[in-house]
Amino acid sequence: MSSNAFLLSIALAALVIGGAALAIIYNREINHARASAASGGRIAQTSAGRIEYAETGSGTALLSIHGSGGGYDQGLAIASELVGDGFRVLAPSRFGYLGTPIPADASPLAQAEAHAALLAALMIDRPIVVGTSAGALSAVELALRHPDRVTALILIVPATYAPTSAVAIEGSRGSRFAFCLVNAGADFIWWAIEKIAPSILIRFTGVSPEYLATASPAQRERAMRTVRKIQPLSKRFAGIAVDSRPVRYPPPLEAIKVPTLVISARDDLFNTLPAAEFAAATIPNAKLVVFETGGHLLVGREAEVRSEIASFLAQAGMKPAST
Repeated sequence: MSSNAFLLSIALAALVIGGAALAIIYNREINHARASAASGGRIAQTSAGRIEYAETGSGTALLSIHGSGGGYDQGLAIASELVGDGFRVLAPSRFGYLGTPIPADASPLAQAEAHAALLAALMIDRPIVVGTSAGALSAVELALRHPDRVTALILIVPATYAPTSAVAIEGSRGSRFAFCLVNAGADFIWWAIEKIAPSILIRFTGVSPEYLATASPAQRERAMRTVRKIQPLSKRFAGIAVDSRPVRYPPPLEAIKVPTLVISARDDLFNTLPAAEFAAATIPNAKLVVFETGGHLLVGREAEVRSEIASFLAQAGMKPAST
């Protein structure tokens, strides 16, 4: 065998061995993600059909409605990171996410009716409702259609209607590439990009990688945890497709009667600020809080968000059990 042939065989062997090692790591991590997503939720059979949910904590009831790319696990994380302790948190998986199927009507109104059905099935009366990102759409509808079931409404980086500048994915090539991966439902490709170029996926979550680089290690880890929690992407793809439908018309926000807090950031790459401003200006007596930085995940603003929410709830006569 010539020296060139020998070197080529060594290189091919290294590629095979390296590929096998990567396959082992990927399979271990994706299997863990799938097992975690499958084991953490419960199933409720409701008047609106099968709904997956998780529940934790004690105290004042709080319904945490997750955003795009989420599930019950994202709803729990939002409540923990941005709301705080002292609540009985109920976190459903919305239509098409994890264990909740997509019905024939997957509109925000139908999703709100599913939320109401879950509350009825679990005998939870008048929770605080937190709707984050795309979850704000059904949170708003729940407050409109079932005001007797909502004590207060909190909309965080809401992907709701804006008359002048719609909520949309940030337009860089990196974001478009990540969105293509989501459309492909590619668990392996998402995993590989996370390992090789995580900034692409960070941008897809609505946070500037340049801003994240200035954050603390704990805040960067929170952002990366959000990226990792999107796995298994294939179990969330159907819901992401539902959330990708444009919001063309506003609901009658002026009819909302419950105390409302709206929170966004100017540098949110999903452009939720115009929607937040419109919602706060239209909902009677709503309070608007805008952060200059933090992006769609409100990175670095966690303590301030919790403080704003605690102040809002105290003014509305509500407080967590721990205070």
